[in-house]
Amino acid sequence: MILYKIAICDDEDTLIRELQDYLERYSDEMGQEFCYFSYYDGSELLRGYRPDFDLIFLDIKMEQLNGLKTAEEIRRIDRSVGLIFLTSMKQYVFKGYEYNAINYLLKPVKYSILKMELDRYFTYYHGKDEPYLSFSNDSGKYKALYKDLSYAETEKRNVMLHFQGQEQVIYKNMKEVARLLCAQPGFVRCHQSFVVNLSFVKGMEGMDVVLSTGERIPVSQPRRKEFMARLADYWGDML
Repeated sequence: MILYKIAICDDEDTLIRELQDYLERYSDEMGQEFCYFSYYDGSELLRGYRPDFDLIFLDIKMEQLNGLKTAEEIRRIDRSVGLIFLTSMKQYVFKGYEYNAINYLLKPVKYSILKMELDRYFTYYHGKDEPYLSFSNDSGKYKALYKDLSYAETEKRNVMLHFQGQEQVIYKNMKEVARLLCAQPGFVRCHQSFVVNLSFVKGMEGMDVVLSTGERIPVSQPRRKEFMARLADYWGDML
């Protein structure tokens, strides 16, 4: 059975306990297994953030760091975690959807409404099937789905990862990162300093790979033959 990790962030202790009781009731009724993490402020949640969170219940109105600002930071580091906002003020609801929230729950939370949202969430949820790479750097913690990583390049003694419009350094050398990425389907080391995700390859121009993002990556002569063979196989599998 899958163990789902659920974070609850609200500055009302009574609401956290009530939500946990409701989740336990849902767990008993539906056979889901949950593990809970409680936080009383957005800054506390961000400090203790785990890349393996599956679902976060997030209060919009909190004194130190409100839910909208917290959600903005969460989406900067994790695009895939489920977010459900908790609020007693409907005027903030549509603002919350800017951060790809699943939905919102009005306080006081009713079990029937919570159950409906959880049913919908688990019907369409695929996060457990998506492999990801989690890492930390001086900018914070990050969770990148492998499917969203377009390429990696050597950055001095470390590696720069490119994913979803971001460039973030991972403090590993290219040998270590290449081993991680190339263990995943579709990743190929095309150059001593580059690993590319074939799903982003649009074509070849000379000795350069042209990505769907418009970026160009060099292919070294010693790796060209193997790279072209892997690319041909990949495109053949796509037909």
